[in-house]
Amino acid sequence: MRKAIQSTSPERNTIVAGVLVMLLGIFLFAANDALGKYFVETFSVGQVLLLRSVGAFLVLAPMLWRQERSDLLRPARPGVQIARVLATAGDTGLFYAAVAYLPLANVITFYMASPIYVAAISHFFLDEKIRWRRWLAICVGFCGVLIALKPDAGMFASPASLYAIIGSLCFALVIIFNRVLRTTSDTTLVTWQTIGALIIGGLLTINHWQAPSTLQWGGFFLLGVVSCIGHILIARAMKLAPASVLAPLPYTLLLWGIVFGIIFFGNYPAPHVLVGAAIIILAGLFIYHRKKVVNNELSETDVGKVGR
Repeated sequence: MRKAIQSTSPERNTIVAGVLVMLLGIFLFAANDALGKYFVETFSVGQVLLLRSVGAFLVLAPMLWRQERSDLLRPARPGVQIARVLATAGDTGLFYAAVAYLPLANVITFYMASPIYVAAISHFFLDEKIRWRRWLAICVGFCGVLIALKPDAGMFASPASLYAIIGSLCFALVIIFNRVLRTTSDTTLVTWQTIGALIIGGLLTINHWQAPSTLQWGGFFLLGVVSCIGHILIARAMKLAPASVLAPLPYTLLLWGIVFGIIFFGNYPAPHVLVGAAIIILAGLFIYHRKKVVNNELSETDVGKVGR
C-alpha cells in the first residue's frame, strides 16, 4: 500500500503543477487582453499587432537559438501553416478590434464559443462523427451565442459584435489547424504566427502610425512578452496534466475578463451576456464530456476486436 501511495504521489504532483501552470497561463492571457484593450483605445489595431509581435520576440529569441533550423525554415505542410498564420492574425486582430468598442467580458464570451465551432467544423473537415447529443449541445451553444449577442437592427450600425464572432471563428480554425499540425513543435508554430502578425500589423499600420511615449513602448513590449509566455505556459500545462483535467480551466478567462473589465474600464457585463456565457460554457463542457465518452467506447471496441 505504501509503495502504491509513493508511486501515485509524483503523478498527482505533476497534475497539480499542470493545473497551476494552466491557470497562470490563462491569467496572463486575460492580462494581455486587458492591456490590448487599453492600447486599441489610443492606437490602431495594426500598430498594436506590430509592436506586440516585436515584444514577443524578446521571449522567442532564446528558444529560436535552440530550435533546429530545418524545422523552423522548412516546416511540414506549409499550406496549412500559412492558413494557420492567417487565422491566428485574424483571431488576434479581430479580438482587439472588438474590445475597442465592447466590454472585455462580452468579447471573451463570444470567444468561449470556439470549442462549439470546433466540434461542428470537425464533423465536416476532420471526419469526426458527431452524434445527436453533441449536435444538440452545439445548437444549444449557438443559442447561447445569440443570447449574448442579443441581435437587433442597431447591432449592424457598429460592427464590433461581428468582429468578435468572426474572430472567434478564426480562433476555432486555429484549434483545428493545431490538430492537423500536432507534430510541429510549439516554437515553430508560435514563431510563424508571430511573424505573420508582425507582417500583417506592419501593412495595416501604413499611414496609421502614431508615435508611442517611452512608457507606451514598454507597455507594447510587455504585451508581447505576456502573450508569448502565456502560450508557452499553456503548452507546458498540456504536457503535465491530462486534457480531461484541464478542459474546464480555460473558462476562467471569462471570470478574469469580468474582473479586469470592472477594475480597469468600469464595464459591468449585462445580464444577457452572463446568461449567454453560462449556456455556452455548459454546452462546451458537455461536448467535451461526450467526446471523451465516445472515444472511450471506441477504445473498448478496438480492444475487443484485438482480443478476438
